[in-house]
Amino acid sequence: MDPQPQPHPQPDPNAPLRMPNHRELFMGMQQVALSSFGGGLSAWSERIVVEQRRWMSEQAFLTGLTVARLLPGPNQINMAVYIGSRFHGLSGALVALGGMLLLPFSLLMLLGLGYYYLHETMVVDRLLAGVITASAGMALSMGFKIANSYTRDPVALGIAAASFLAMDVFHVRLIPLVLVAGPLAMAWYWPRRTPQP
Repeated sequence: MDPQPQPHPQPDPNAPLRMPNHRELFMGMQQVALSSFGGGLSAWSERIVVEQRRWMSEQAFLTGLTVARLLPGPNQINMAVYIGSRFHGLSGALVALGGMLLLPFSLLMLLGLGYYYLHETMVVDRLLAGVITASAGMALSMGFKIANSYTRDPVALGIAAASFLAMDVFHVRLIPLVLVAGPLAMAWYWPRRTPQP
């Protein structure tokens, strides 16, 4: 009689945070990059860095993600630099960046070459449509996770809703929105000194 398959162990959300070494940073960023074909990098990054490997808390990750999105350049490249530099300074940033770019860049070159010769094939077209659909679902999943972190903060929900309406309904461009909403949010959440008794 065949033994019953054991259920896959779930990561413990209460496990202590741990600091990765350079090799772990490189492999972790490679895992993020290679897990996220078609998009959803932020969702995969959060799952791997926060839930599986326990390198950062949810709040620290969201802080880094916000900084990464405010800075120019690809969000996840900025995020890799943030994660690497947080643990090992410049060397950590370079290692994390290498992990994020090395294999995906090589695969992208091979896939681009293949697409150049096969892009008119219906199977390839349908395959890409399926990948795009999956990445949209992962992006929605990340959005709901972020929203869940702020369900008890009406000001954060208000800022998020106002930003969404400004971009989606009123077609406000990103830079003016960031220049207005960013300072307002920072002023509201700036640490204030509590009065001493």
